[in-house]
Amino acid sequence: MKRSLIVLFAVLFAVSSTVHTQQPCSGDINDITQCTDEGCGDHPFDPELNRRKNIRSDDQQPVLRSYRWMKGLENPTHFNKDNRNRDELKQLGEGQKITVVAYALFAKQEGAETCNCGLTTKKDTDNHIVLVDPTLKKPTLTAAECCSVTAEFTPRVRLDHPNFTMEKLNRLIDPAWKSSGKTAPNGKLLVRVTGLLMFDSQHFLENPLKRDTNWEIHPVLKLEYCADGETCGADSDANWQNLEDQ
Repeated sequence: MKRSLIVLFAVLFAVSSTVHTQQPCSGDINDITQCTDEGCGDHPFDPELNRRKNIRSDDQQPVLRSYRWMKGLENPTHFNKDNRNRDELKQLGEGQKITVVAYALFAKQEGAETCNCGLTTKKDTDNHIVLVDPTLKKPTLTAAECCSVTAEFTPRVRLDHPNFTMEKLNRLIDPAWKSSGKTAPNGKLLVRVTGLLMFDSQHFLENPLKRDTNWEIHPVLKLEYCADGETCGADSDANWQNLEDQ
């Protein structure tokens, strides 16, 4: 009997260690500076994922990676709804600071998320950036978004980098783009994106997306672009312009 009770408690402890307690948001959170790193809100609520999303800076030296390398990253084999320990993700590369060259096709505002305490204003929400293979000749959002890689401007990083907005980026992709319109920019922009590699476990477990990888550059900590008419190389700083300077 005693042995059975010990086994039962062990099982209950193992299960409870994988379950995340929902943290309802109070009515006192009015902007991102009042939102904790683990966030709050309704299901799906994952404080460890939210902490990864809410990193504001990182001192690592970035490693140059190819777009193809990122598309080829594997999904975890042991990470699941009952085992959300992110150690396996770290072994696969989560948390590495990387630099990737790609075409940016569009940046759009995300909706309310638990990492941002359910806030909905532009300054307090993420901007989702659609990145596609830089070897594509004439990529379009309609044809290529399904096979894209995601990068995210986050509101916490934006506190230090105020130019990390969809408006700034979309106007570089297409100078004729109107922020008040509902259509995406009509163009492409070669960018060199530096940020943290993150596995979007929410999409992996709860809400599968039609794209080739659940690995993201999230958050973006630096974004450079190649101006029209210039030639830019992944491993050279020549001709790259920093979005910070716009």
